[in-house]
Amino acid sequence: MYTQQGLDRAIAEWLARSHSTPEHVWREWDAQGVALLPLGERFAAVRLPAGTVHAAVDSEDRDRVAAALGERLGGSIIHDRRVAGGTYYALIQAYAGFAWAYGDAAVCLGHGTYLGVPRIDRQQPPGTHWVIPPRYEGDLCAPRAIIDLVETGCSRLAAREEVADDARRL
Repeated sequence: MYTQQGLDRAIAEWLARSHSTPEHVWREWDAQGVALLPLGERFAAVRLPAGTVHAAVDSEDRDRVAAALGERLGGSIIHDRRVAGGTYYALIQAYAGFAWAYGDAAVCLGHGTYLGVPRIDRQQPPGTHWVIPPRYEGDLCAPRAIIDLVETGCSRLAAREEVADDARRL
């Protein structure tokens, strides 16, 4: 019989094994709650500006954003508020970055990049935390779902800017 604690441990081990020295990851999680993991082998990450995400889901409310992202992306998502407005990171298949064409609006981070990944139980602010924690090993977002989210967010932001420009001209 599987317990949530056992499942969380298996997921954490899967994440830690993305690093050449998994024990280093465990020490960082114990000391800081966040560990730097290399991207591009086990998974990559798409960096999503908060403004784009909030426009796409039509909310800035943390709970509503989490629910919408869980529903729309179906995979693991990290939020980092250290940058003004915050940044979301959708974990994605490692190879997705090779064909990613949305770099202007949402950069796919892969080989040569490290991502601050929170301990599996860090699911609330402050600090870097899981908006949608992994539910199993390899719980990654679908590229098409991320593209749809980015296109929706960018379209809504552009429409808002157009309305604002029209208002300034009046």
